[in-house]
Amino acid sequence: MDENNFKSGFVNIVGNPNVGKSTLMNALVGEQLSIITAKAQTTRHRILGILTENGYQIVFSDTPGVLKPNYRLQESMMKFVYSAIGDADIILYVTDVVEKPDKNTDFLEKLNSLNVPILLLINKIDLTTPEKLELLTEKWQGLLPSAIVFPVSALMNFNLDNLKKKIVRLLPYGPKYYDNDTLTDRTLRFFASEIIREKIFLNYQKEVPYSTEVVVEEFKEDENITRIEAVIYVARESQKGIIIGKQGLLLKKTGTAARKNLETFLQTKVYLGLHVKVDPDWRNNNLKLKNFGYIQE
Repeated sequence: MDENNFKSGFVNIVGNPNVGKSTLMNALVGEQLSIITAKAQTTRHRILGILTENGYQIVFSDTPGVLKPNYRLQESMMKFVYSAIGDADIILYVTDVVEKPDKNTDFLEKLNSLNVPILLLINKIDLTTPEKLELLTEKWQGLLPSAIVFPVSALMNFNLDNLKKKIVRLLPYGPKYYDNDTLTDRTLRFFASEIIREKIFLNYQKEVPYSTEVVVEEFKEDENITRIEAVIYVARESQKGIIIGKQGLLLKKTGTAARKNLETFLQTKVYLGLHVKVDPDWRNNNLKLKNFGYIQE
């Protein structure tokens, strides 16, 4: 491969919670790599999605939403965000037609100080009018003067082809970082835990999903079935009861939905065992956060 003619780079996706970052990366890569729910702060990790085509390789990076941390878990999530703006060749800053442009001015100031191309994506444009979009574009151009504004709809796949072409034009020339058939840096075990966590976000309300963590303790691939044993950690005893539900029905519903999703994802039969444990301090315990993959050496 001639690196003089091959383009490659790290294109990192940042923005506030719930603006559609994960939907965008999944659409750009063409695979369901990041879990998606209507709740904010669903994404907790930095997840790579790798797109390799003739002549280029884009390493996309989905990140947690920008927030002011209330506990150590969120501090770790924000470290993922800052590492993403620190090692980016191109930054995709995602907003939408609902949030106020001045919501997070401190973070915008950090972006303004960077010396890398920034594409400002106004997502969910199917939910507004051309007139309102024009006003919003003017406001954002004032806040991020060096950014190139791209109206998109990740859900409707609108303007994503043009976005991809623009990214390729901005990519530096360089090596191929991953093999052609590599889609992500994450393991199947990681995706199993994320799929289970997604079902928790979909099936439970209020603070319960935010107080849970899923750890896959066993992932065994046999010839005709994959056996998965996972633990759902919660912060309080009362949350354990909520997760399990009356006569275990809610936990069974969550497990069934996760198992079906896992069978589609893994393309095999799946046995899924779910267990619930209480760990009051897991969101503030550095050792636990390290074990859960939130703190890296």
